[in-house]
Amino acid sequence: MPAPLNRILYVEDEPDIRAIAQMALEAVGGFTVLACASGREALAAAPSAAADLLLLDVMMPGMDGPSTLQALRQLPATAGTPVIFMTAKVQAAEVAQYRALGALDVIAKPFDPMALSAQIRQIFDRPR
Repeated sequence: MPAPLNRILYVEDEPDIRAIAQMALEAVGGFTVLACASGREALAAAPSAAADLLLLDVMMPGMDGPSTLQALRQLPATAGTPVIFMTAKVQAAEVAQYRALGALDVIAKPFDPMALSAQIRQIFDRPR
């Protein structure tokens, strides 16, 4: 049985989206969220974040979500941490590509802030 989901390392470059999602995940879901504005920020925060889940935006300047995930996989603290991508690009081929990178699933943007925590918990709790 996987460890319970409490701590989320969330990476999103858009400040408004980051704030809304963080507020929703903390207030509605009761999660502890460490929000980062970039892949580089996430790499710096990851070793001490003790995250149960990586929640990564796909399209970001500099390091995009897939390259951020690749770099996080090189760190002992996040080498095996489950990941969910968030993106507006949810065509079947794109979702398959993100799953091939190891994602549990993909959450479509725009997302419903009130349903986001339940959606993440449902994905996280699926048998792997």
